[in-house]
Amino acid sequence: MASAELREELHCSICLEVYTDPVTLRCGHNFCQVCIDLVLDTQESSGVYTCPDCRQEFLDRSALYRNITLRNIAERFLSAQPAEDHSGMFCTFCTDSQVPAVKSCLHCDALLCETHLTIHSKAPEHTLAEPSVGLKAKNCSVHKKIFKYYCTDDSVCICAVCLTGQHRGHQVERIDEASEKKKTTLRNILEKLTSRKAEMEEKLEELQERKREVQGKTAGEMKRVSALFKDISRQLGDLETRVLSEIFGHEEKFMMLVSGQIQQVEAEKDELCRNMTFIEELCTKKDSITILEEQLTDYGEEEDPEDRERNEQQIHNEGHLDEDKISEMLLVGLSDIVTVIKGRLHSQEALGLLLDEATAANNVKISADLKGAILTKQEEDRPETPLRFQKCQVVTKQSFSSGRHYWEVLTSESGGWRFGITYPSVGREGAESAIGDNDKSWCLRTLYGNHAVRHQGRDFPLDRKISGRKFRVCLDYEAGQLSFYELGDPIRHLYTFTTTFKEPLLGALYVMGGKAWVRITS
Repeated sequence: MASAELREELHCSICLEVYTDPVTLRCGHNFCQVCIDLVLDTQESSGVYTCPDCRQEFLDRSALYRNITLRNIAERFLSAQPAEDHSGMFCTFCTDSQVPAVKSCLHCDALLCETHLTIHSKAPEHTLAEPSVGLKAKNCSVHKKIFKYYCTDDSVCICAVCLTGQHRGHQVERIDEASEKKKTTLRNILEKLTSRKAEMEEKLEELQERKREVQGKTAGEMKRVSALFKDISRQLGDLETRVLSEIFGHEEKFMMLVSGQIQQVEAEKDELCRNMTFIEELCTKKDSITILEEQLTDYGEEEDPEDRERNEQQIHNEGHLDEDKISEMLLVGLSDIVTVIKGRLHSQEALGLLLDEATAANNVKISADLKGAILTKQEEDRPETPLRFQKCQVVTKQSFSSGRHYWEVLTSESGGWRFGITYPSVGREGAESAIGDNDKSWCLRTLYGNHAVRHQGRDFPLDRKISGRKFRVCLDYEAGQLSFYELGDPIRHLYTFTTTFKEPLLGALYVMGGKAWVRITS
């Protein structure tokens, strides 16, 4: 009893045999090293490792620690067990005594000893194999006869004696026929299970793909939000610097004014003190002639009241910090930040936006990476196509028919340029084909240093003067909004067109005059 209990404690829960080279997981459970390695190998594809006993999960493959003490106990236990002389299976035909079987006949469903093996039929259908413990269950436990029939009423295998006994009158079949029917049923079940397995594998692959997709999107979104917060922090820092600079500049200007007034008053005070001392000295003299001969000046003359009032008013005005102006700076700055962040939150950057050289006018040179357009005097030798613009313009290969998108551009300092969006159906010839000069396109443009947004051949002036060369275009197709931003310090909203888009939209670049060029930097 004690040996059986010890054997149970020394069993590997995977192979159900006494431990061989036992190792320990982090959770403390022991397994044969070969067994647990096979289990961990099968779990590797899922990326999650678990203990077969307690199901504890590990984020990475658990280190295996050799359990030398347990190995020694297992080896000593095995060496103390008595060796078995035979397989524990006995000849079917030796009914008087238990004679160990050396072979089994698959045709007769019988176990054979050395003696009965010699006299057994050598016909081809009598296939011999190693003794199988399964054959012990193929004999009737009541009559000790081989099962020949299957009772469908009771769903049991019976021998010939059972057929004339307790199963008399029951529906029976030959055991091989019943077996074939059962195999047919099992094959049908197996086919269904195989189909279900394929469906499960397909579903599993879909789930794994979905998992990878979510993980990828999550990582990308975390990166985007982190960059967004860094940008917000930078813009807030810039706004803080500008507002504090405004406050400090006011203080510095006031201090210079007050310092000048202080110096002037101190000088006047010193002059008064000198005059007072001189007069006091005269008053103490006893020589009347000396006192009378001293020429008196306008010692008591006061500062011109108008000058004094003007100085006091100036100090009062300069000393008053315009808090409303500071508040307005803060509100406008914060509003600009919110506007920019809203645009980035609701938009997807149009990465990989490329120019379509098949639409480029021959006086527009396209960069090798299909990102930039520059005006050229030596016209390109391109074939004429219905898509090609006649002058100064090129559109993108990609179009936008839904969603929110943004891309960024860099412009030249000189020359005239335009960038924006257009319908693919816009004309390709004549002045009205240029973006902004028709009702099918919208743009931001410059000409002779003057900036404006343009649509239907009409300029809309901007509220703010542009000093930089970097810009962002934000498109919200469903909302019908096209916005332009200057990517300066800070980022500033310039203008938003609001309309209803009726066709897909293409990005468009236009260059004219001087060394004009425009480049998509997204």
